[in-house]
Amino acid sequence: MSSAKGEILIIEDEVAIADIVVDYLKRDGFGAEHRVDGSEVQTLVATGRFALILLDVMLPGLDGFELCRALRKTSAIPIIMMTARVEEIDRLIGLELGADDYICKPFSPREVVARVKAVLRRHAPNEPQQQESTHPLEIDQDSFIVRLYGKKIDLTPSEYKLFSALGAKPGRVWSRAQLLDVFSGEKDVFDRTIDSHVKNIRKKISQFFPELDLIQSVYGIGYRLEI
Repeated sequence: MSSAKGEILIIEDEVAIADIVVDYLKRDGFGAEHRVDGSEVQTLVATGRFALILLDVMLPGLDGFELCRALRKTSAIPIIMMTARVEEIDRLIGLELGADDYICKPFSPREVVARVKAVLRRHAPNEPQQQESTHPLEIDQDSFIVRLYGKKIDLTPSEYKLFSALGAKPGRVWSRAQLLDVFSGEKDVFDRTIDSHVKNIRKKISQFFPELDLIQSVYGIGYRLEI
């Protein structure tokens, strides 16, 4: 029986971890199905039953990276990687292969559920045009104006470029190297320049919304915008 919130496919060889995640997903109204390896994943995804995959990196046989690459050849199903690997390069590989998000072990099962909800929101069908006008974040590419909940945020041209990139794909994790590409051709732009711009944007937002954590730091990688 399908769940109102959607069916989640969990590929995880540590049964104890998977059981906890399944339990928390079901408590929140999701359906959940667990497999210990990736041998059946493509067949299961082809059924169209599943809304999202929670995919462990360290799997027996075909590992999570290889499985993600194979899935992306035939499916756009949202994928969240679960990994005990903490090196930046490992996390970047997953994102570059087409994963929508990652979460590092050990993790809170509540965080897993929250990440699942966030990714599913990003993949939900577009709202009708009448509702789009009430979106909390407006980025006007013609006038270079940013409005947040109706408040105009005065940004410098460089801050606007950075914020516009983050705002174009809310929830996407951007590495500093990827954000540097926004300033392609400009001189004296380094990793710390990105950090400085983010700090200034946060300060300007906090003047109107002091408790809003709009631009989130992603440890060891870079930033994402959640709205």
